[in-house]
Amino acid sequence: MQAERRYGEPFACGPGLKLEAHEKMAALQFAQLAGQMHRLEAMMERLEKRLWLTVYGVVAVMLTQAVQSILTVRP
Repeated sequence: MQAERRYGEPFACGPGLKLEAHEKMAALQFAQLAGQMHRLEAMMERLEKRLWLTVYGVVAVMLTQAVQSILTVRP
């Protein structure tokens, strides 16, 4: 009975185990890479928001100076 059970199981040979280990490692590496890409995209979005905030701030300062110079010329 014990021999039948053992022969019914799939045979785990060295190359098959090595291939399975490589597949697991590749899956882990892709998962890690995907996580890093998501974090990088989030950082880029935050940087883009800061950049636009800076651009809007510079434009606001320039418009304020233009309005002040117009008001100074015409009292």
